[in-house]
Amino acid sequence: MGDPNAEAGALGGLPYVVLAGYLLMLLAFGVAGWRRSTDSEEDYYLAGRGQGWLVSSLTIMATFFSSFALLGAPGMVYRDGVVFALFSLNVPLAGASVYFFGAKIRRVGQARGYVTPGDMIADYYGSPTALRLLVALIGVLYAIPYVVMQIKAGGILSQQMFPGESSFEIGAIVLSIITMVYIMIGGMRSVAWTDVVQGVLLMGGMLIGGLAVVATLGGPGPFFDKVSELPPKSLSVPGTSGFWNPEMLLTVCLFGSIGSLVQPAQWMRFYAARSTGTLRRSALIFGVVLTACFLFGVMLVGLGGQVLYPLVDAAGEYYTNADGKLLPNPAVGDTPGAFNDIMVVVLKERLPALLGSFGAVLASLIMVAIMAAAMSTADSNLHSMSAVLTRDIYDRFLRPKASQKERTWVGRGIISLATIVSTLLVIVAHRSEVDPLAMIATLGLFAIAFSSQLLPVTFDMLYFRKGTRQGAVAGMITGLAIVFFISPFMSLDLGQGIADMRKAMLGMIDKGAWGLIGNVLVFVVVSKFTQPIDQAKIDEFAKVADAD
Repeated sequence: MGDPNAEAGALGGLPYVVLAGYLLMLLAFGVAGWRRSTDSEEDYYLAGRGQGWLVSSLTIMATFFSSFALLGAPGMVYRDGVVFALFSLNVPLAGASVYFFGAKIRRVGQARGYVTPGDMIADYYGSPTALRLLVALIGVLYAIPYVVMQIKAGGILSQQMFPGESSFEIGAIVLSIITMVYIMIGGMRSVAWTDVVQGVLLMGGMLIGGLAVVATLGGPGPFFDKVSELPPKSLSVPGTSGFWNPEMLLTVCLFGSIGSLVQPAQWMRFYAARSTGTLRRSALIFGVVLTACFLFGVMLVGLGGQVLYPLVDAAGEYYTNADGKLLPNPAVGDTPGAFNDIMVVVLKERLPALLGSFGAVLASLIMVAIMAAAMSTADSNLHSMSAVLTRDIYDRFLRPKASQKERTWVGRGIISLATIVSTLLVIVAHRSEVDPLAMIATLGLFAIAFSSQLLPVTFDMLYFRKGTRQGAVAGMITGLAIVFFISPFMSLDLGQGIADMRKAMLGMIDKGAWGLIGNVLVFVVVSKFTQPIDQAKIDEFAKVADAD
């Protein structure tokens, strides 16, 4: 018999055929969305506020679970073991967030004609300039890393499907162009329709990936027997890398769910739902279905990956680079960022070996599902960033008297520019000797740290209603400053003492949690000593938000 890995790696021309069909379908959705659209901002950004429960649930799912779900999360489980599998607990919490405060946001947005998060926050606190600009900044700081992350995933997938010297860059560019075109053509309607297809592919890819690993290892019993024999670090806290202490895991789960549900793309999906009942039904589907996909899909791939491609050599030593950083098995890759490849490697090498030609077809479909996961989040964030910059900046400060048609075309221009900039960032980082965008999961959590700074004003508007305009502004600035200060991407030389403090903070709890602590403290204190919001305005807002 030949080498099963060699046989399994041969997918032939199937990936080309499947991928071409998928991309043509996305463009068809873009054209269909354009034919049903109008030149109004509400139609372009919210699809006329008429999304039903199926479209709402799948577009929220597809936006929530990006390439993080099919590349970043399995890669993190493959690297750190069982401890990161507990990250799946963030999914039901996210579903509960949609159910409770998503419904309130939809009611107020519908009643007052809001399009972006800045519309609601600036209106409630009576801050047409400072808060609107801060909320817009947070939207961009969230969207750019997330778009970059998805484009990088397209490059990784292309490199695995079509090996070649330029395959990474070609894949990143093709994903960027196709995504940009169908958003620009059809707006929210095209984004939501494509998310339905992408959401189905995403869930199917998760579950088939998990089944493939379990079947490869002989079934559920042998699978768990072999997982139980992994090195002790892979089966305990804080995991193989030593990063995931309980406090870190708890805060990442908390803010990875709630923080990613108040980012602009999701916030606008709350506005777009047809009714509160529609949104709540979508929240229940989201919480149940995605939790199952996470537990029985990507987590099994990560754990099974450690069995199939061990992180230790024959002598029991972990693979590391010259800097002492953990590396995956050489069969997976030779850089820290290659942990992201575990799902693709498993599918490409194991499914054809299990199922022959049918396995090759499935592997091709699931790799397209990974691209779907990337595109479904890239499109949502490009679209929402366009809305934020057009409505909150261009409409308000640059061209208040611009026509609806002019505003939608400016939005299309922003999508084009943001796509080009993000693609260039990915290509430049990939060509550098030390890729600063190596781990997709790290990049995703960095973006969520920014969006989490909207949580204090969100909870205050919807539940507490004690904050003031000055408190909201001061708290948000404080939270952003702290996240920037402890960001792993900051390289300012502020002295050894400051560097040691930043390192200690990064190892204790999630960076978004540090920002939120400062944000909340300043928000509460400043609100105590500044003029409160008019009670009649609070009562009017509460009457709409709390209505059943």
